[in-house]
Amino acid sequence: MSLDNLDFLRDLSVKRMRAVPVAFKRYLHECIDWRDRLIMVKGARGTGKTTLMLQRMREAIPDPTRALYVSLDHLWFSDHSLYDVAEYHCLHGGTHLFVDEVHYHKDWQQLLKNLYDDFPELSIVYTGSSLLKLETSGADLSRRQVSYALAGLSFREYLVFEGACEIDPVALEDLLVGHAETAAAIAEKTRVLPFFYDYLERGYYPFYKEVYGGYGQRVGATINQVLENDYPSIEDVGFATIQKAKKMLMILAANAPQTPNMSALYRELETDRNQGLKLLSVLERAELLNLLSSKSVTLKNMSRPDKIYCDNPNIMAALVERPDRGCMRETFFANQMKSARHALAYPPAGDFLVDGTHLFEIGGRRKSFDQIKDIPNSYLAVDDLEVGYGNRIPLWMFGLLY
Repeated sequence: MSLDNLDFLRDLSVKRMRAVPVAFKRYLHECIDWRDRLIMVKGARGTGKTTLMLQRMREAIPDPTRALYVSLDHLWFSDHSLYDVAEYHCLHGGTHLFVDEVHYHKDWQQLLKNLYDDFPELSIVYTGSSLLKLETSGADLSRRQVSYALAGLSFREYLVFEGACEIDPVALEDLLVGHAETAAAIAEKTRVLPFFYDYLERGYYPFYKEVYGGYGQRVGATINQVLENDYPSIEDVGFATIQKAKKMLMILAANAPQTPNMSALYRELETDRNQGLKLLSVLERAELLNLLSSKSVTLKNMSRPDKIYCDNPNIMAALVERPDRGCMRETFFANQMKSARHALAYPPAGDFLVDGTHLFEIGGRRKSFDQIKDIPNSYLAVDDLEVGYGNRIPLWMFGLLY
């Protein structure tokens, strides 16, 4: 490889690094042990994985002779090899390689294994789609890499990003017993509810800062990119399958959180149960849908989840003309719990069972305990409420968990 070729990549790398803002960093930035030689950051498109890498590069190793950022979806890699880039980079003093959109390389796992084994002086951080399946390749990365998942902005992060309030994440157990004091402290600094309602419409994806009236269109474009580009780069699917996935998403978003007749849905999509299950799995893995079941989901029972939600409220707002307020509340709660790594199940009473222990009913300001009053460890997550009391907790506070 000629020096000119690497100079082209270095120029792109330096431009991206210098342009990235560093005033605000995502929660995951401090969770990653950057000393590891092979780090994977996985997550949905639009959640800020690229920014995370570039911020690390800018603050820790800005020297372009030592650190290089590349994106495998760039046309340059249609006839160039990342292995050759890494070899040349190491020969000329390179110590760090940041690789974006790794799923655009067909044999990405074998490639990373080779880079790790052949260049022991090189530290590699790479990003990949939430659709990636680590178990689908013979290359064993489990002994070599440390993996992290990046969710979209929590409501807590949104408050920080907006300059409204500085607050650390609150553990669920601490929130359940100390929510009134925490809410009162935040209420002294800002009027939180207007920020919450803005967040539900346009606050989950960090790129909201880059757009104004066209945020919903940008979310729609992101969904299209996931299904039209990321999906076929990972699995061998054609145009017809991609269109069916889009149609399924639109139908389910419009009907959330009720579960439609899945057999009727498959007939409308002109597909069979097996392909329908695969599409449902793809939409969940892509973090476009959130499936809730009363028991562990398997291929045998996956066709009948108890409830189906959009993954987050911003997707619902972008796909549904007049989103139902109650559904938006439940979508927010489910998303923030899932993003904070809490287990969710559909209970016989109430809306959500969290970690098999805590029962939650979601509702508006006038919501009563009638449906769950005799059940231990039960709580109301209430909208339109700034400060709660007892087991009546403001809904927005469940966005403080990460």
